[in-house]
Amino acid sequence: MRGEPLDAETIVSATEEVLRRHGPEKTTVLDVARLLGVSHGSVYRHFPSKAALREAVIRRWLDQVQETLTATAQDRDLAPLDRLRGLLTTMFAMKWAKAKEDPELFATFRVLAAEHSAVSSAHVAFLLAQIRGIVADGIAGGDFAAGDPEVAAQAILHATSRFHDPAHAADWDSPEVEAESESVISLILDGIRAR
Repeated sequence: MRGEPLDAETIVSATEEVLRRHGPEKTTVLDVARLLGVSHGSVYRHFPSKAALREAVIRRWLDQVQETLTATAQDRDLAPLDRLRGLLTTMFAMKWAKAKEDPELFATFRVLAAEHSAVSSAHVAFLLAQIRGIVADGIAGGDFAAGDPEVAAQAILHATSRFHDPAHAADWDSPEVEAESESVISLILDGIRAR
């Protein structure tokens, strides 16, 4: 039995390890409890379900992603065009790296995205807010053509979905994916630029 107190962070770390071993479909709360040397009831005191455990693991990863993306999006030393390019390229690179370097956890992210979980929905809302903020700054500063920042943000996120939506992860192994993403970003930036 476990000697030290059990906290949510310890459970999330153990769940991450079990997810890597068994994948999102086969991981159970009992597997996590076994790894921690506790009863499954101890895990349930912190997380009410297997889905809540999976979401906590992905939330921790997305929090790190969002911290990096926020820094890029809010770098006022850069022009809005450069901020938008930086946000998109950073977002793509981080997701591509996670898919390649940690495929089991990325598979969990894919499952949650497919289920339209609260965590994946909040991540999409975060991405839209970051893009919308850059577009609004670009319009206000005269760098971007006049328009509705919300509409533009949604269009940009949809236009780039092939490079960040987990449903398209199989395409990310293509040797051309980086060049293709750059082409799409350049087209978007050219289209949004003030004339």
